Amino acid sequence: MRLMLHSAVMTSEIRAAMQATNSLFNSEIFGKGNMDAFDNIYTREARILPPGAPMISGGAAIKSFWADFIKATSATAATLETVEAMVDGDGVVEIGKATVTMQAPGSDATQLQVKYVVYWREEDGRWKWHVDIWNLNA
Repeated sequence: MRLMLHSAVMTSEIRAAMQATNSLFNSEIFGKGNMDAFDNIYTREARILPPGAPMISGGAAIKSFWADFIKATSATAATLETVEAMVDGDGVVEIGKATVTMQAPGSDATQLQVKYVVYWREEDGRWKWHVDIWNLNA
């Protein structure tokens, strides 16, 4: 039996906080290249599980992964859309879809369609991504 210190309840405030974090990912990380914004997106002990790669843990490694991804793909935007969000203990499980826009200089933009699952936790008064896994739609 798992002991709960408190249990999250899905509220409009939590949904709004999740949307704000997802928007921050697009505007600050992809839009401005502000990798310091990850401190407001991922928890300190976060893990990402990118497709075809090993699990990556911790803020510095996650920042490095995304900086390398954006540079390698000339990604300019990542628009996230929540399909469903469910309370799970002290966190929230989000199922979503994303569109990643890439545009190398001198070429037309291309888009990748992605599906993802994020496990959210509250940390320092903000709802943040704690576990993030995604893959491309075929």
